[in-house]
Amino acid sequence: MQETPLETVFEVYESKFKAIADKQRLQIMNLLTQKGEVNVNDLAQLVNMTQSKLSYHLKILLDANLIVRETRGTWNYYKLNQEEVNHLLSAELCCLFRPTC
Repeated sequence: MQETPLETVFEVYESKFKAIADKQRLQIMNLLTQKGEVNVNDLAQLVNMTQSKLSYHLKILLDANLIVRETRGTWNYYKLNQEEVNHLLSAELCCLFRPTC
């Protein structure tokens, strides 16, 4: 059976909301909001997490396009994808649940 465009939209939002439905990932996003851009080593210290555990959470956030990564030399720097976060709170999403927009 072929997916309808609306089902595809639901799947996209499902992955994004699953990504933020975790206290540690919300903490990471909050720190990125406060700090702007953080390298992975500093971020691991800020969230008191091993780099392997942090990498797991960062991958989920990256896959959901909620954060972005930039590699400089041997370091990865992360920052919040503010446009995507704003999009989650947008009128477009609200229109899925309001009869009139």
